[in-house]
Amino acid sequence: MPSERLNVVVTRRLPDAVETRLKELFNVTLRDDDTPMTREELVAAVQTADVLVPCITDKIDAGLIGQAGDRLKLIANFGAGIDHVDVNTARQRGILVSNTPGVVTEDTADMTLALMLSVTRKIPQGLNIMQSGEWGGWSPTANLGGRLGGRRLGILGMGRIGQAVARRAAAFGMQIHYHNRKRLRPEVEDALEATYWDSLDQMVARMDIISINCPHTPSTFHLMNARRLKLLKPTAVIVNTSRGEVIDENALTRMLRAGELAGAGLDVYEHGTDINPRLRQLDNVVLLPHMGSATVEGRMEMGEKVIINIKTFADGHRPPDLVIPAMV
Repeated sequence: MPSERLNVVVTRRLPDAVETRLKELFNVTLRDDDTPMTREELVAAVQTADVLVPCITDKIDAGLIGQAGDRLKLIANFGAGIDHVDVNTARQRGILVSNTPGVVTEDTADMTLALMLSVTRKIPQGLNIMQSGEWGGWSPTANLGGRLGGRRLGILGMGRIGQAVARRAAAFGMQIHYHNRKRLRPEVEDALEATYWDSLDQMVARMDIISINCPHTPSTFHLMNARRLKLLKPTAVIVNTSRGEVIDENALTRMLRAGELAGAGLDVYEHGTDINPRLRQLDNVVLLPHMGSATVEGRMEMGEKVIINIKTFADGHRPPDLVIPAMV
């Protein structure tokens, strides 16, 4: 790489400390307002930047990468998920892709348990009663939910986040079950006291709560489709803090409305911000605006990883969090 400072374009507002450090190290173009770039703005960015720093809200597809200038050599994603980046096309063009793995593990696992508790203990309903001023006092039969202890938790995707969810759920007295592309090593499985299911169909049919913790890939799109959702017990709850595309949202909505599922806790949605309006009308559903990784500490760590990846690349070395296409 040339000795002059890299031109870095950031597509969204980042924490102040992260932006300040980027300005100290590179020639940075920052976003003035916290809104996604338009397609035209993204095209202009890839045509002028040495390094692009996108987020999950940016679609870095083959068409956009095809319009990149010769200068673009690194896409340093702000976030662990890279399903919005066409990594294979980027590498074919000689453009490296990095991400920020491991940063959001604990935060996302915390939110997964929060959603489980919110749905099973009817926390939003209690909050609504208090905010409306309609609470008439304690009653033996009012606002009855169910305890987590003793329930069977089926984790779909037992990577870093899935394992962090398992550790937390075990502390609540839940029974841990999981389905994963590859079975965990025996010592890891034993430490988590987790039961592996080779058949996803058989697992979901026997669980009380399903937690989605797998990435969105072509093989996981609608992994929880209408047929598989029908296998769930009517008393079951489904929680998703991973990617909305893993669940057939329309099928899930129909089942929740029909009383064929007890509830759902969702932090991600199949069509981004375009959420099925019927889903928002249900009182057995807790909806959050993609808050799973939204902690100050997590965002700062993500920014630090982005900076390290760019700085390492600028120094002529391989970014430590390089994404390999074959692993996507």
